[in-house]
Amino acid sequence: MEAAVTVTLIGLVRVTGDARDVERQHELLGPICARVFEEKVSRRRLIKNRPQLLAALDHLRPGDMLVVTTAKHLAQSMLEGLDVLNDLIEQGVAVKILEGMAAGDHTERSLFLDQGRDIAELRRRLLSRRIKAGLQAARERGDVGGRPTVVNDDRHAGILSLRKQGEPIRAIARSIGVSVGTVHNVLATECRQGEPSRVDDAALSAGAG
Repeated sequence: MEAAVTVTLIGLVRVTGDARDVERQHELLGPICARVFEEKVSRRRLIKNRPQLLAALDHLRPGDMLVVTTAKHLAQSMLEGLDVLNDLIEQGVAVKILEGMAAGDHTERSLFLDQGRDIAELRRRLLSRRIKAGLQAARERGDVGGRPTVVNDDRHAGILSLRKQGEPIRAIARSIGVSVGTVHNVLATECRQGEPSRVDDAALSAGAG
């Protein structure tokens, strides 16, 4: 009779500004995981650029599993989380997700995960096209003045274009590759100069995210 294989669970908690969410992740992962790692929220998606995720993976032996509360806790959003989940599986990492639409044990690619990756890729392409179209329209209007010195013409125009299309400030920051504060500064400058960027002071002070 073969001996039962012991599977060790290694948890990953995504530390956001929501203290209750972080506490709940620990409540769910702590009792079942041999060790829990914390990863501070950032815009980094690639596994190789995430030290705490790499540290958690280093503790996995063959047959062990990485555990997160939801797929969203693998990245900035559910779609990006599914993308990271696919990357982990392709690297031979087994992942357990406790809650949400992707709940379950993931050890190999599936139709569901492939569809999630396709949707994420489509969203990136559409956003890229919108940014390029916005930049071109801004250039044609000559709408490149009044920017903070840390933001070049293309980024400044891209921020204005995405905001005019109704994109949240945090999404704009991720797409353009700047901080949320930089986006705020660009939009606030446009407001003060009376440019038609459709941004009001109340929205800025509320975070408009």
